[in-house]
Amino acid sequence: MTAKRNRRKQTQTLQERLAAFADSARERARDLPPGREREMLLRRAKQNEVTSNLTDWLSAPVASRRGHP
Repeated sequence: MTAKRNRRKQTQTLQERLAAFADSARERARDLPPGREREMLLRRAKQNEVTSNLTDWLSAPVASRRGHP
């Protein structure tokens, strides 16, 4: 028997969720002293920004991805 998936309706877009996490991670990193935990938060914030940008790029029409108007 398979386990039932816990489904949840998202109220924000993926880009909004990624941006919110990046902002909160940077805020938390500001309060931390230099070190491993701070660097990991900043790295995850940057990864979320890149993911958001890639998602925008992939959802754009093909012509605009190639740089054509």
